[in-house]
Amino acid sequence: MKIIAEDLRHGRLKLKPENLDDLWTLYNVIQPGDHITAKTTREVRPEGEARQKKGRRKLVTLRLEVKRATWDRALNRLRVLGVIREAPEELEALGKHHTITIKPGTPFLLEKEQWPKYMLEQIRKATEVEQTPVVIVAIDDEEYAIAVLRHRGPEVKTEEKTRLPGKLEAERRESAVQAYLAEAAKALSSVWREVGGPIVIAGPAYMKNRLHNHLREKHPELAERVSALVSTSSAGQAGVYEAIRSGALDKVLANIRMMEESQAVKELLTRIGKGDGRAVYGEEQTERAAQYGAVETLLITDEKLRTAQDDRRKALENIMHSVEKQGGKIIIVSTEHEAGKNLRSLGGIAALLRFPIQYNNK
Repeated sequence: MKIIAEDLRHGRLKLKPENLDDLWTLYNVIQPGDHITAKTTREVRPEGEARQKKGRRKLVTLRLEVKRATWDRALNRLRVLGVIREAPEELEALGKHHTITIKPGTPFLLEKEQWPKYMLEQIRKATEVEQTPVVIVAIDDEEYAIAVLRHRGPEVKTEEKTRLPGKLEAERRESAVQAYLAEAAKALSSVWREVGGPIVIAGPAYMKNRLHNHLREKHPELAERVSALVSTSSAGQAGVYEAIRSGALDKVLANIRMMEESQAVKELLTRIGKGDGRAVYGEEQTERAAQYGAVETLLITDEKLRTAQDDRRKALENIMHSVEKQGGKIIIVSTEHEAGKNLRSLGGIAALLRFPIQYNNK
């Protein structure tokens, strides 16, 4: 995420999402009553007698009062429905409904009456935190390249070409393939030990799968880090860039976030099972724990934040503010995976505590 311009005094942030993680962040930040301004297309109909004819779509800048935001997982985009509050006069569109589509690379202005601190932190985390490096190896039977993908883009660390014996020389070819795979695995190991992170193997099916099997047999510690196998038509640098364009890496990064959320919920369930008083769930108990300054980590589902009515949202934000003031951590858990569903069953909000607390139920 890029912050293009910032004017918090007037509640304005001009933003540009860069990947699917950024769209997910915005999905949890954009709320009814906000205002969004962006370029979009809208149908313009002819004047006079010809108005009944089908109009043409024109690129315009509109300002909407947000009614709702929806996450289109099939097309990797965010759709923001709202009422038009500012528009070119010729559109005659004030007060009408419109949907603005936000994709990676779409700049837009988001305005709120007041930015809650936790929302600003979500935005700043998306802009400031260094992305977990992903190691990509793109391999076929002629070449391989190993690159490290960070926020700024891929950095090719190693690139090698080979000439394997033909398929008619089966014995010589298999021996050469084994040596080639061993060389690629050694280079991959060197890069991975330098940067860590998940590994993605890309390339045409045959050699990509051969490398994965080789890692399982000879380098199990690397095989455990393989997060995705991506089919591409090419290898080398071209294969690296093809893998990135495929969107597969966005899923890998989403899995990293999911693992953090899942681990936190797992710890919550473990503490609840032990009954040692170092975990609470439900709004009432969590709010009390926050008032006592006992919350180490607050867990809340994205669904609970999105769907809460104004009074409940304020109450939830007060709990979050209290946790922040005491130096606690907040994890917003997606209900798209099992950990989020488990947290939903506990009321959608819970906390890991620094110390056990006792409640006076009188």
